Amino acid sequence: MAALLLLPLLLLLPLLLLKLRLWPQLRWLAADLAFSVRALRCKRALRARALAAAAADPEGPEGGCSLAWRLAQLARQRPAHTFLIHGAQRFSYAEAERQSNRAARAFLRARGWDGGPGGGDSGAGGAGEGERAVHGVRDAAAGSGAARPVREGDGAAPLAPGDIVALLLPACPEFLWLWFGLAKAGLRVAFVPTALRRGPLLHCLRSCGARALVLAPEFLESLEPDLPALRAMGLHLWAAGSETHPAGITDFLAEASAEVDGPVPGYLSAPQNIMDTCLYIFTSGTTGLPKAARISHLKVLQCQGFYQLCGAHQEDVIYLALPLYHMSGSLLGIVGCLGIGATVVLKSKFSAGQFWEDCQQHGVTVFQYIGELCRYLVNQPPSKAEHGHKVRLVVGSGLRPDTWERFVRRFGPLQVLETYGLTEGNVATFNYTGQQGAVGRASWLYKGSRFGTPRGSVWPHLQPGDVFFNTGDLLVCDDQGFLRFHDRTGDTFRWKGENVATTEVAEALEALDFLQEVNVYGVTVPGHEGRAGMAALVLRPPHSLDLVQLYVRVSENLPPYARPRFLRLQESLATTETFKQQKVRMAKEGFDPSALSDPLYILDQAGGAYLPLTPARYSALLAGDLRI
Repeated sequence: MAALLLLPLLLLLPLLLLKLRLWPQLRWLAADLAFSVRALRCKRALRARALAAAAADPEGPEGGCSLAWRLAQLARQRPAHTFLIHGAQRFSYAEAERQSNRAARAFLRARGWDGGPGGGDSGAGGAGEGERAVHGVRDAAAGSGAARPVREGDGAAPLAPGDIVALLLPACPEFLWLWFGLAKAGLRVAFVPTALRRGPLLHCLRSCGARALVLAPEFLESLEPDLPALRAMGLHLWAAGSETHPAGITDFLAEASAEVDGPVPGYLSAPQNIMDTCLYIFTSGTTGLPKAARISHLKVLQCQGFYQLCGAHQEDVIYLALPLYHMSGSLLGIVGCLGIGATVVLKSKFSAGQFWEDCQQHGVTVFQYIGELCRYLVNQPPSKAEHGHKVRLVVGSGLRPDTWERFVRRFGPLQVLETYGLTEGNVATFNYTGQQGAVGRASWLYKGSRFGTPRGSVWPHLQPGDVFFNTGDLLVCDDQGFLRFHDRTGDTFRWKGENVATTEVAEALEALDFLQEVNVYGVTVPGHEGRAGMAALVLRPPHSLDLVQLYVRVSENLPPYARPRFLRLQESLATTETFKQQKVRMAKEGFDPSALSDPLYILDQAGGAYLPLTPARYSALLAGDLRI
């Protein structure tokens, strides 16, 4: 009888859910629950590791910072398992531990610390309490008899605990050994983008307060004009290699190779507070000089869970061809790999033509991408190596929907897991459902996921006095709770009283088969309010530019205010080293045909066509005789 009474209610339940607009959300309930359980397990596992490290012997290697104790754990638990593959070189977790121990001891000597070959001497008068030991080592660095004299030709003072050492190195094994060694030695590291020279390089070193710099020998020639300024800053200067060096620069790898490879005490690196700064990562510098983002010990610990959240496991082989001086390569790629104890194939430079052969050779199962890398791959001619591979999961950010569909259709079956996050940010999202074009979900299961109207911008309900973190990104949330990247708020420009999203215009143009790359931005036009749309284009070989088809495409797919007023044909697009498009620089270069050597075109609205932007038309535009 009770069941009969409940039956009408059960029949009315779907209508009630539809009225409450919950039905689209409940469709993904199973996936939301599964990811929530995975996230909870990941959180518990990281917490258990951190508590074990806190309870460990401070004299032992597993009592240090998260990088130190995790590497020591893996060297003990699976010493023979391959951690790193770089070219013909292979390194086990045990070898990674030994190499980083040697580097740590060399850095500790520069600190004025000498714990002896056994590594157990605290040099601080008691290591029972990590905090007291750290202060003791600071005293030793200041003037103990154990301090090594300053090296000949090096006028820099000894390093002190917590000092910052900058790395100017390509993606290579030595980058990792030095990074891990610095962490074990209780020093902070700053990852410097390898392309920086002159003013930007000096700016980075000064802004983070670097006391030392380790650079790659192959960079010495291009850095020669900077050496006087670097010496004037009082930096320790090391080179990571045995080539001939200028005066005052010594070979750090030679110093490290002379050290024993035994573990160093954990108390040297254990942070007093998990929110203390662990390292610095510089932003790409798309809007000016690079800025130092402070990365806490907590964030490094959290990054150990990245690949577990993605569904990877310890038998996976991860392909990493991203710069290690950015978060995607170092914290997500390397630290994420340490988190699951897997193998990473590290490439100093990405090669679209070599990618699938590498995957076949090393049995790659996971590929960490930036969206542009996937586009490079789908633009490659077909090859035998792209078939029969073992890649099952590709993880990253910035993958546009059109490239996503082409990538899966050509190279699948595989799972694409798009993520969203920022180096200096306080939030990350995972598209664990594989919904094409989404960067994550705003599920009602998650704490703090109130994003305002479901069909509008992702914006919280702010109250007077609230403090919020401004990402500079614009996300939108659809009626099913999926988050989609819309545009950078700084990239969106206003024209004819309307907001123009650069991503929307770029996607419309990229659908043309003769275009390989598109960069859309706004340019200032004298006598006009706002900024007019301009698109830099790269042709797909062997195609030529079809202006008629291009005009038809924009006129049929974009509102009048969003149609680019100017076109610039280029051999290749200007990007940062993390493949982000240089919009600010392009906007500053403008559209003056006398200042640019690239072919330029202007939209003739009356004639319904794009015409070459000649000096005569440019002059007419400035005089107000040509309407755009």
